[in-house]
Amino acid sequence: MELIFGLSEVKLRLSVFIGVFVVMALLEFLMPRRPLEHSKSHRWFTNISIVAFNSLVIRLMGLFVIPLIAVSTAFWTEANSWGLLHLVDLPIWLEILIAVVLLDLAIYGQHVASHKFSMLWLFHRMHHADVDFDVTTGARFHPVEIALSMLYKIVLVLILGPSPEAVVIFEVLLNGTAMFNHANFKLPLAVDRVVRQVFVTPDMHRVHHSIILRETDSNYGFSLSIWDRIFSTYNDQPEKGHDDMTIGLPDYQSENPTGIVWSLKLPFTGKDSAMRSKPPGEDNA
Repeated sequence: MELIFGLSEVKLRLSVFIGVFVVMALLEFLMPRRPLEHSKSHRWFTNISIVAFNSLVIRLMGLFVIPLIAVSTAFWTEANSWGLLHLVDLPIWLEILIAVVLLDLAIYGQHVASHKFSMLWLFHRMHHADVDFDVTTGARFHPVEIALSMLYKIVLVLILGPSPEAVVIFEVLLNGTAMFNHANFKLPLAVDRVVRQVFVTPDMHRVHHSIILRETDSNYGFSLSIWDRIFSTYNDQPEKGHDDMTIGLPDYQSENPTGIVWSLKLPFTGKDSAMRSKPPGEDNA
């Protein structure tokens, strides 16, 4: 495995993942934002098991198909001077900054597409089916969606040609901010107002996990909050407030989403299999 900043990419990403996860979990314990409504131990077992399963799937794909790792693609583009960023001679710090911002914009676009195209929504809805909202929700994605996302990032790297360092920084930020903005801890409102001017905060992203469709169709950003403002998908606060809002999907307000087998089977079953649904009483506007 190639070295980045003196460490293998896997060790670097794993170290950051564990570190951020532990800090967020501790903050959730010390100052929770809202009480969880379902068994935390059961949900955590399911969500963490899905993470482990996804890692296994990606490892097997890398062994038996192609090396499906964005940073490996970045090493190839660097060696072959491939991609748009190789057309100009930029200082490394500026190239990294531009690459990270453009990749983050592309992930915003991917997230919007996963809500707008029914075939993508089939798999993304497993993430939204979680009936509570905490740090483990930020890692709860269907393995098919993870594989498609990795392929998408490889294509982005081939087009842009960012340095391996830029790709690793982007991946680390994406994973870290995904856990941060799904964490169930109480960020002081004054701090939240400042931070969300640039980065997505837990209160901002929680709106996206509302049962109300027009709120789900907002706040798509994972790292930078500017894209929601630029593309008019920003929603400041949930209609019913953070304490009274309902998390999840209207069709699955039960214990079912806390089960691992049910969650992995969800894209292939259920009354919401083709299109998204709305809670009773919500109009089609």
